[in-house]
Amino acid sequence: MGKGKLQKFREMESFNHVIQAPYKDVLNSDHFLKGKWAKEFFRNTNPIILELGCGKGEYSVKLAERFPGKNFIGVDIKGARIWKGAKQSFEHKLKNVGFIRTNIEIIDRFFGKGEISEIWLTFPDPQMKKANKRLTSINFISKYKKFLDENGMIHLKTDSNYQFLYTSALVEENNFEVVAKTNDLYN
Repeated sequence: MGKGKLQKFREMESFNHVIQAPYKDVLNSDHFLKGKWAKEFFRNTNPIILELGCGKGEYSVKLAERFPGKNFIGVDIKGARIWKGAKQSFEHKLKNVGFIRTNIEIIDRFFGKGEISEIWLTFPDPQMKKANKRLTSINFISKYKKFLDENGMIHLKTDSNYQFLYTSALVEENNFEVVAKTNDLYN
């Protein structure tokens, strides 16, 4: 492992807005903040929005800057990636953004019923060979339903035609409501 990664991991340990929860720590029990994110983590009652597979976290940070009346949590397994958004939000003293370093497969261990108002999936890996790993698979949608508010939304932004067609078919097959849809992302 590179020297820079270890330094980033150590620095992230000092950020109070970053939760690092390895798979083994949450596999058999819920995270202690489940159902308490607004009250105990953000210390407000604003809606909470997740960005799953947030990568470097820039999107979560920009959303937090743009919408100060909402709370944002970026989730990714790669700590060296999350560090960039965590560092930026720390330096800008943003109180409405946090990060969780964990496996998205156990995301339902972190949030209680109705706790999340929106989910953003920004350019997720299309997982060409493993349908059950796609963040828009019915496996994941079932997990999201456990904590997504009854009027909650899932936003998908992808430049993968494969991901777009797969998700469109899944949405149609399950009669999910579509609020907006375009097959030309850049125009």
